[in-house]
Amino acid sequence: METYAITIARGFGTGGREIASKLADELGIHSYENRILTLAAQYSGMDEFEFREVDEKLRGSYVRSQIQRMQKRFLPQGHMEEFVSDDRLFQIEAKIIRELVKAESCIIVGKCSDYLLKDYDNVLSVYIEAPRAYCLKQVMDRMDVTEEEAARLITKTDKYRADYYKYYTNGNYWTNPVNYDLTLNSGRLGQEKCVEMIKSALKIKLGVEV
Repeated sequence: METYAITIARGFGTGGREIASKLADELGIHSYENRILTLAAQYSGMDEFEFREVDEKLRGSYVRSQIQRMQKRFLPQGHMEEFVSDDRLFQIEAKIIRELVKAESCIIVGKCSDYLLKDYDNVLSVYIEAPRAYCLKQVMDRMDVTEEEAARLITKTDKYRADYYKYYTNGNYWTNPVNYDLTLNSGRLGQEKCVEMIKSALKIKLGVEV
């Protein structure tokens, strides 16, 4: 197997992004999340002629070099707005994700990546959830907000993610366990054990030595 990918879907406050980052460090690969959206948004704002020119360049090594130049976001980013579809933006994100997986072994966080890559033989899909009390504490500590603010952020962000997933997967439900190879409770396991279990699943499913 030349390359492999791990997709991670997660509830807000579960530590999914941190787990992805720790896992990437241990595996020696990159973890991608908001940089995919940033790059796609740049391309989606181009007129048709410009985009056709860029589209010709949207191949593995080019995408990888573009996206790795972008700054990572380390603080959690919640969604307080309602979900509004943008089909063109999603199509570009999907193309970037598929090209990334061809170009290198990597972790993709969110973006319906489990659905986009469901027919790929070199992908392990993971969903991470946790009890509400755990998520509240994580958000309060990481974002320095009150419990009430944390609760609103979790509710609104998870609704946004559910609506996003449902729209772009033709009615599928984001938290349905049959969408994923592995579902983990980070509140019970802790982040380190989640990382170890994903590494074990990677070896079992894809034969990747870790």
